Amino acid sequence: MPPGEMDPSSREQKAEIMSKASANPLTAINHIVVLMLENRSFDHMLGYLYADSGNVSPTGQPFEGLTGKETNPGASGGAAVTVFPIQPGTTATYFMPGADPGEGYTATNLQLFGTSTPPTPPVATNAGFVTNFAAALTREAAQKWPIVPGTTASDIMGMHTPQTLPVLSALARGYAVCDHWFGSAPTETLPNRAFVQAGTSLGHMDDSTKTFAAPSIYASLSKLGVSWMICGYNADPLTRMSFPDLTSAPDTHFGKFADFQTAAANGTLAAYTFLEPSWGSSGNSQHPNYDVALGEQLIHDVYYALRHGPAWAQTLLIVTYDEHGGCYDHVPPPTTAVPPDASAGQNGFDFKRFGPRVPTVLISPLIPADTVLRVPGGSMPFDHTSILRTIEKRWNAAPLTARDAAAPDVAAALSLASPRTDDPLAGVTVPTSKGTNPAAGTPSHLQQVYAELVSQLPVSDAKDSAPAALPMLGTEADYDRYIEQRLAQWKAWKGGRAST
Repeated sequence: MPPGEMDPSSREQKAEIMSKASANPLTAINHIVVLMLENRSFDHMLGYLYADSGNVSPTGQPFEGLTGKETNPGASGGAAVTVFPIQPGTTATYFMPGADPGEGYTATNLQLFGTSTPPTPPVATNAGFVTNFAAALTREAAQKWPIVPGTTASDIMGMHTPQTLPVLSALARGYAVCDHWFGSAPTETLPNRAFVQAGTSLGHMDDSTKTFAAPSIYASLSKLGVSWMICGYNADPLTRMSFPDLTSAPDTHFGKFADFQTAAANGTLAAYTFLEPSWGSSGNSQHPNYDVALGEQLIHDVYYALRHGPAWAQTLLIVTYDEHGGCYDHVPPPTTAVPPDASAGQNGFDFKRFGPRVPTVLISPLIPADTVLRVPGGSMPFDHTSILRTIEKRWNAAPLTARDAAAPDVAAALSLASPRTDDPLAGVTVPTSKGTNPAAGTPSHLQQVYAELVSQLPVSDAKDSAPAALPMLGTEADYDRYIEQRLAQWKAWKGGRAST
């Protein structure tokens, strides 16, 4: 055979691989990693992404971004408030909108419809964000919640730009952004996080329900012999406590961010990895009004852990947010959602409406730069169950519910025949905040949820030791210590039972 010429059998093998990849681009992906952050809308984080080119990407794809003319009626009948870019370099830059907006089902209805009871048909105007934020500020001031000094209701119309979010923006432009990705339900955190794990919230629409007795995607993967891992940041993952089939799963499936970094570096990354941020108010979850710059650092660190690892060419990273968190978005959520199951919806909700848009970025060397990925008009849009559908399509897993069965996957983004070698983050500096976090030290809502869940874990065979009443906890650090100690006691108890 002449030097440099490919063996005929090798050519045939390569042609077969290319044919399979073109039929299902996901066959080129051996690792899917999801980082789900907290409570930010699409417009708030990425609305100005392509403002410099008239909301058209350099590839000619339209982008549903901000024009700068979007408005909301002012609070108490005041003048209309126009969207505005958050200015870099101020003490408030990374703590905008300055307080915690309303995020539950009632608050979301008020933001979308101007009333707590949706009209029929439920066509949203997205005109109630300023009014609802004004009410949240009044309530939180009375309850002495942490608020950035000088915050007003108009601040809910402040939007980040590529200058304030250089990491997220560079990755969104350097790979693919989904500008029509919606929360799975128009409500707060736990129901939406349930959808990304199980395709349903079992009818629940608020955070008062903290566990979901539904089969998770991880159980499906285990049955197929497909590896998976869930990692918290500086603690074991909260997700483990939310589903019975995860709580009972082997400890080897769970870890911290350092464990993820080690696996990525060593080439031992699981087929599917789900990453959580740190839940404390001083952490990197980007929940309003925590330090958004810390979340920029986390996104950067996740990306480079994967990029510098040996599996980078076969990896898809999805960065998304669980729900909009009360932050302004101008696109009315579609009303074409498929109810996941026959569960009776809390508050009479029928699960036929999506929540507002959330930022979602797809990152892989098999994705062309400046991709804007959305489904054709009239199709089922992307939501969190698109993650499930992508996993299911890659590893031939059955759908968990009717919602993920109907969801589109993201395979179309993976259109390159060979991996790129350029780095869209080259030369990008991770921002740091100049301000003081007003919430630092106060326990976060999800820390409180986590503490309540671990208090129910058995730590002894004695009836009076399991479950235990949640002790009085005051600070962010108190919650962290209690969660860590209780988990250690539970693991020791499990280990003792296994050895007898």
